[in-house]
Amino acid sequence: MSTITQLIHSIPVDPQTGAIAVPIYQTSTFVQEAPGVNKGYDYARTNNPTRETLEKIAAQLEAGATGIAFSSGLAAIDAILKLLQYGDEIVAVDDIYGGAFRLFNKVYAKFGIKVTYVDTSDVQAVFNAITPATKLIWLETPTNPTLKISDIKAIAKIAAASKCLFCVDNTFASPVLQQPLELGADIVVHSATKYLGGHSDLIAGLVVTKTAELGAEIKFYQNACGAILSPFDSFLLIRGIETLHLRIRQHCANAQAIAEYLEQHPLVDKVFYPGLTNHPGHEIAKQQSKGFGGIVSFTLKDDTEAAALAFVTGTQYFKLAESLGGVKSLLCHPASMTHKSIPDEKRRAVGVADSLVRLSVGLEEPADLLTDLDLAFHKIQRSTGSVLSL
Repeated sequence: MSTITQLIHSIPVDPQTGAIAVPIYQTSTFVQEAPGVNKGYDYARTNNPTRETLEKIAAQLEAGATGIAFSSGLAAIDAILKLLQYGDEIVAVDDIYGGAFRLFNKVYAKFGIKVTYVDTSDVQAVFNAITPATKLIWLETPTNPTLKISDIKAIAKIAAASKCLFCVDNTFASPVLQQPLELGADIVVHSATKYLGGHSDLIAGLVVTKTAELGAEIKFYQNACGAILSPFDSFLLIRGIETLHLRIRQHCANAQAIAEYLEQHPLVDKVFYPGLTNHPGHEIAKQQSKGFGGIVSFTLKDDTEAAALAFVTGTQYFKLAESLGGVKSLLCHPASMTHKSIPDEKRRAVGVADSLVRLSVGLEEPADLLTDLDLAFHKIQRSTGSVLSL
């Protein structure tokens, strides 16, 4: 049986009614026969049948032992950081999601947890950053938004030798393309808001652990701190996961076509997409992933915020919005949106230039998306007075 067929048929039919869709158990509590004697559920913060089904599916998707569902991706990250204590250190990817940077530097720093940011595409830089106090290596690959690729298997060996946890944010790749636990990671985290949900209609986070013991620790913080995913959102996420493989296939095909178009465009300076053979991480991405994803970023030759803002407000099908991974194509200006919380100097140092635009390539016909981009380039040519010819 293929993994796709196995996934679809791992979503259970309701044994009571035969319902082919997972029921939404919209209840806060469960009747008990006697104190502590119940049907496996006592209070919906601790456990809920709809959320439990989702968590089992998540664990299967990532080939892990335990899945834990949270009310957002940042809530999922927060639960992982609660494994640490005062004096511990994190080695983290430098091109990091702005929300994770804010959580690390504005919340956990005051509790005595230090973060060292390094270019994790350089394995030696990761090794050099490890200290006796390092308890966690934090990786995104591909990164947000410059799509750097890091060697998960090589970094996993460093983490194991250093006796520290290794977490991979797998949001951009999704488990369809990349399975970090099988490459040596201890924890995988997702903003399930993105590709797993896939329809821009929910906020959710998932954690999957390699071992049941580690899963139990994070499950404790889920219950103790209460950032749980609701039954309805759990239901929506299960529904999204049912079509994940098909959607990812089309996201990748559309993104490849757009990256190749951008690479030849006279107004574009750099294109960031691991599916391009000139991408520095192309070969590693081929080895550890089954595809290159649906995100494409690029900078303009007119390296100004004004040019980028003219572009992101000049499209019709690409909608200007935060987030990514949905059916409809989105675009954003990271410097003023997703990465605004990162100081300008640090942001530019890791490649998030003032003119950088991030595209979340959706499921529309690729020819229509290319026409849309072409029209936006004509608009910025007029608005900025560029003399480059199209």
